[in-house]
Amino acid sequence: MAGEDDGNTTNGRRRRRTRRSAVRLSKLYSYACGRRPSVADDHSVSRIGGPGFSRVVMVNAAAGEPPAAADLLQHQQQITATINSISTTKYNLFTFLPKSLFEQFRRVANIYFLLSAGIAYSPLAAYDSSSAIAPLVIVLVATMIKEAIEDWRRNQQDTEVNNRTTQVFQQGGDAAWSFRDAKWKDIRVGDIVKVHKDEFFPADLVLLSSSYEDAICYVETMNLDGETNLKLKQSLEVTSTTLPDDDSFRSFAGAVVRCEDPNAHLYTFVGNIEIDGQQHPLSPQQLLLRDSKLRNTDFVYGVVVFTGHDTKVMQNSMKVPSKRSNVEKKMDRVMYLLLFSLIVISVVSSVFFGIATGDDLQDGRMKRWYLRPDDTEIYYDPNRPAVAALLHFFTAIMLYGYFIPISLYISIEIVKLLQALFINNDIHMYHRETDTPAHARTSNLNEELGQVDTILTDKTGTLTCNSMEFIKCSIAGTAYGRGITEVERAMARRKGAPVIANPDNMDKGNNSGIQQQQHFLSSSDSEGNNNKLAVKGFNFVDERVMGGNWVNQTRSDVIEMFFRLLAVCHTCIPEVDQESGKISYEAESPDEAAFVVAARELGFTFYKRTQTGVSLRELDPSSGKQVDRSYKILNVLEFNSARKRMSVVVKNEEGKIFLFTKGADSVMFERLSGSESAYREVTQQHINEYADAGLRTLVLAYRELKEDEYAYFDRKFTAAKNSVSTDRDEKIDEAADLVERDLILLGATAVEDKLQKGVPECIDKLAQAGIKIWVLTGDKMETAINIGYACSLLRQGMKQITITLETADIIALEKVNDKAALTKASKDSVARQINEGKKLVNASSGESFALIIDGKSLTYALEDDTKDMFLDLAVGCGSVICCRSSPKQKALVTRLVKTGTGKVTLAIGDGANDVGMIQEADIGVGISGAEGMQAVMASDVSIAQFRFLERLLLVHGHWCYSRISSMICYFFYKNITFGVTLFLYDAYTSFSGQPFYNDWAMACFNVFFTSLPVIAMGVFDQDVSARFCLKFPMLYQEGPQNLLFQWRRIIGWMLNGVACAVIIFFLSTASLQHQAFRSDGEVSDMATLGATAYTCIVWAVSLQMYITVSYFTLVQHVCIWLSIALWYIFLPVYGAITPSFSTTYYMVFVEALAGAPSYWVVTLLVTAASLVPYFTYAVVKSWFFPDYHNRIQWLRHREKAKAHPDPETSADVELSQVLRQFSVRSTGVGVSARRDATAVLRHLNVDYSQSPTLGAGVVVVTTDR
Repeated sequence: MAGEDDGNTTNGRRRRRTRRSAVRLSKLYSYACGRRPSVADDHSVSRIGGPGFSRVVMVNAAAGEPPAAADLLQHQQQITATINSISTTKYNLFTFLPKSLFEQFRRVANIYFLLSAGIAYSPLAAYDSSSAIAPLVIVLVATMIKEAIEDWRRNQQDTEVNNRTTQVFQQGGDAAWSFRDAKWKDIRVGDIVKVHKDEFFPADLVLLSSSYEDAICYVETMNLDGETNLKLKQSLEVTSTTLPDDDSFRSFAGAVVRCEDPNAHLYTFVGNIEIDGQQHPLSPQQLLLRDSKLRNTDFVYGVVVFTGHDTKVMQNSMKVPSKRSNVEKKMDRVMYLLLFSLIVISVVSSVFFGIATGDDLQDGRMKRWYLRPDDTEIYYDPNRPAVAALLHFFTAIMLYGYFIPISLYISIEIVKLLQALFINNDIHMYHRETDTPAHARTSNLNEELGQVDTILTDKTGTLTCNSMEFIKCSIAGTAYGRGITEVERAMARRKGAPVIANPDNMDKGNNSGIQQQQHFLSSSDSEGNNNKLAVKGFNFVDERVMGGNWVNQTRSDVIEMFFRLLAVCHTCIPEVDQESGKISYEAESPDEAAFVVAARELGFTFYKRTQTGVSLRELDPSSGKQVDRSYKILNVLEFNSARKRMSVVVKNEEGKIFLFTKGADSVMFERLSGSESAYREVTQQHINEYADAGLRTLVLAYRELKEDEYAYFDRKFTAAKNSVSTDRDEKIDEAADLVERDLILLGATAVEDKLQKGVPECIDKLAQAGIKIWVLTGDKMETAINIGYACSLLRQGMKQITITLETADIIALEKVNDKAALTKASKDSVARQINEGKKLVNASSGESFALIIDGKSLTYALEDDTKDMFLDLAVGCGSVICCRSSPKQKALVTRLVKTGTGKVTLAIGDGANDVGMIQEADIGVGISGAEGMQAVMASDVSIAQFRFLERLLLVHGHWCYSRISSMICYFFYKNITFGVTLFLYDAYTSFSGQPFYNDWAMACFNVFFTSLPVIAMGVFDQDVSARFCLKFPMLYQEGPQNLLFQWRRIIGWMLNGVACAVIIFFLSTASLQHQAFRSDGEVSDMATLGATAYTCIVWAVSLQMYITVSYFTLVQHVCIWLSIALWYIFLPVYGAITPSFSTTYYMVFVEALAGAPSYWVVTLLVTAASLVPYFTYAVVKSWFFPDYHNRIQWLRHREKAKAHPDPETSADVELSQVLRQFSVRSTGVGVSARRDATAVLRHLNVDYSQSPTLGAGVVVVTTDR
């Protein structure tokens, strides 16, 4: 056994030596972390140990005595106490009751009912205390149950995650150290963890080594940022060579990791690891984040640095900012109005009660002798009327409490949840290709979807597919690629250009080919574009370079280097299908995937990546055959938004060193060699033409490096990458600048990001609905403008106001590099251009304008002294396009529009750079696209395609707004009807504080007898069908103009409640007061009168639904009649209970009401009379003052009712045809769309009011759509 152990030890050492030597031969500087031995850091400027960088982690401390000071050990013990279990719940067992109650009593109505319940337990109570508190308890308990269920589900998810298992290096029962299974929640900082393929990382780890010889691993970060492409990670050489297997960790102890404190930055990490007294820098390349998954790697080892809520994913799990709809905010103001009204009538009631009490004493004797107050009774004491009035005020506050709809909030929550369910299950917003339905992530803003005034949208991935296709390129001054883009087709349509059958028939001798192409439109192109490409990402057609024909071109050497750069300069990972042999690529962006695919299709196949380099299968020009060539990757200079370029330094098989660079033209042309002017101007011209065609462009260039030049750069670059000082990024940029200069131009690429299906039609429809659309994009101005034309955002004849700093004087100042003068001149220029634009807009009559502004100008336009002027100009334009916008600028523009206009804004995007504006807008919509799920996770609603926004807003948004508005108004109506009858009866009885109805009957009014119909209305009602919502988009303007929830309509419903209450009370009292109630001659008493009036109210508010609701389903009918039936069930059941509980209603229905004909007759007549005011109002309004939906309801009714039109109504049929033409025609956007919609409505209004058959469609109720 000893021999075997010695042999195993020897073999292990041999493997480690082999592995160490292999790694040391590698010169790959893998994307972020140097593979060089550590260098001494300048600790004078090191951030480690300073504020924000104070975490100290003892690696595997329990396995050996760490060589650290006692204070570090103590610090480590504190960190070790941090648990790895997570909790996303809002409550726990001890905090649920207080926290949930606190949430409920943030609502003013609930506070009122709590105070009212408190009064109920005093001698001032108007009715039984239990009946007063029961409705509040029911509402609170229902809401708390809902909260508890949601929190329980979160707890179940947390438990499932916390109980996952992974392997941790720990001591077992046999005292031996090995990797053993442990639950995630038991992991501590400093533990060494082994994670296997396709497992999630249980905490934030520093990578120590992996199953790959070169210590790399592949990570999928979908759960973090939604991106499906794999990320490459790599450990430090010092750990990968010494820790290759499980056994090596038995002697590994005493290492110390010093790093930054917990934070939310996913893509940054600063720290170092100290091993044997030597410090080695750590970077994001060694950080494995919790909830990311290990892919294409058998296993990895890592040390835990952050656990639980300290991990970066949990630090990022911030709640989306709380948003409330405008309707809900206004509802709160209405509640305050009702509370004020309640106080007013309570004061009136108490004043009159005090007067009546004071007048009760006459000649020393009481007029109302039956009250008999004694010395302890204050309430009716005529000697103390002021005190009696004050006490009566509290009684009145409790008695009239039914003015406040206690069940309104919980009913709205139920309705909104059900509305969200319908949105989530709408098959018309389901994207079959990606199996993605719409998802209302919050139901709080349903009605806000129907009030959107301005949409702010990203372009790439939102209006476009973010599925890049390599379509054209310029190499050595010659343009290649004969494809026609969607923007070019739109340009041809605008210019009325001739149509050709095939772009291949064009003059093949034309080097440019672009100028001629953009004037032609292939009729077959439109159809072909919808077909799936034979090769995804490659839509390039040009026989001059395809099929290896490029070898016959004049500058074949430049073409060869161009394609080689595409195949080498990237970070893609190839994956080979073992069965078919096909190669697919995991890329960090769709652009990179398109470049690599293009290189493959044109003869340069990238098929293998190792730590040390890449392998290509190239077309050899001399032999005409495919040959395998390898390129050693020496350095990778990463792309970022500041550099706007990416470079790789490679060494070919002949030992030559090359720098390959690709980047934006704005930074690349200034880095070209001074002698490099042969085809520079032509290439720039091609780039401009590509931009005009709506294509995304990059410039490609290279240079050969000498050995000594590269050695100097490598030393500088290595030192910069290993630095942990505050200026690390600046040092890296300085090192890169040493070689990214004097480049040789190869050419430029052009990829097309196609418009999503249905985008132009959707934008046109939204514009017809009167919604303004702003595009905030990072693209060049020319590209953005042409995309605007292609997607119908801009139209021919629309005047453009362009604000830019690309002027001669500004450019001259930039060359002088006088920052102060440049800033002042830029600010003055932007202000001047804004003022000139405002003058144009103000002076125009009927013209439509489009505002286009670039990112530099936008910076100054958003400053405090110019932003109001900019907003005034922008809102006067039909379309706004902000080019070269940064994520921060997108958020600032959104905030400016939201706060400056006071209107509802909607922001829609698909990428992490859109999160700011999505959270800033009133409503954020995320598109689940190729850029990840960060936008979706930050959004309020998510959809798969931009075109679904049309149905989301025009159908569901309008329905939700209409339903919620009507529902709230109806709630106020029914509660005022009920509350006013209480006030009238109180006045009728000299403000005695006596309730008109039985206490438990009052308690059940909101909860049982009237809640179901209004909930059904809020879920199922449709004032206009989905087809007509889309057919007549101007109907949507009811929301932005707030026509259905304006104060006039709210007050109208309240007055309807007052009128209904007056009719019910006085007719019921007059009908039953002075006549025999039953055949035995008995007259009605308080109980029978109250029960009769209550019955009339239940019938009236239920049947009101048949006048209010436009669209009925079986559910609504059942809810209405069930509510009425519940009252008739309640009466005999409650009346059969002992009189000590049922009090005044003991046997009232069986013995008094049911057998009295007058009860049934009064119920019928009074109910009918109470509905007459609203019915009359509805007829008059529909006839003379119709809303938008009234007109469309009439039109729908006319279309269905007249299968065979008669001569007298031919005008109506003709009107329908005119309307149909108006509704489907294309219009401009913004202002022009509003004018078109207004013209249609005006035309409709005139003929509508003149229709001789209007009466047939005054109140249109239907169950057939």
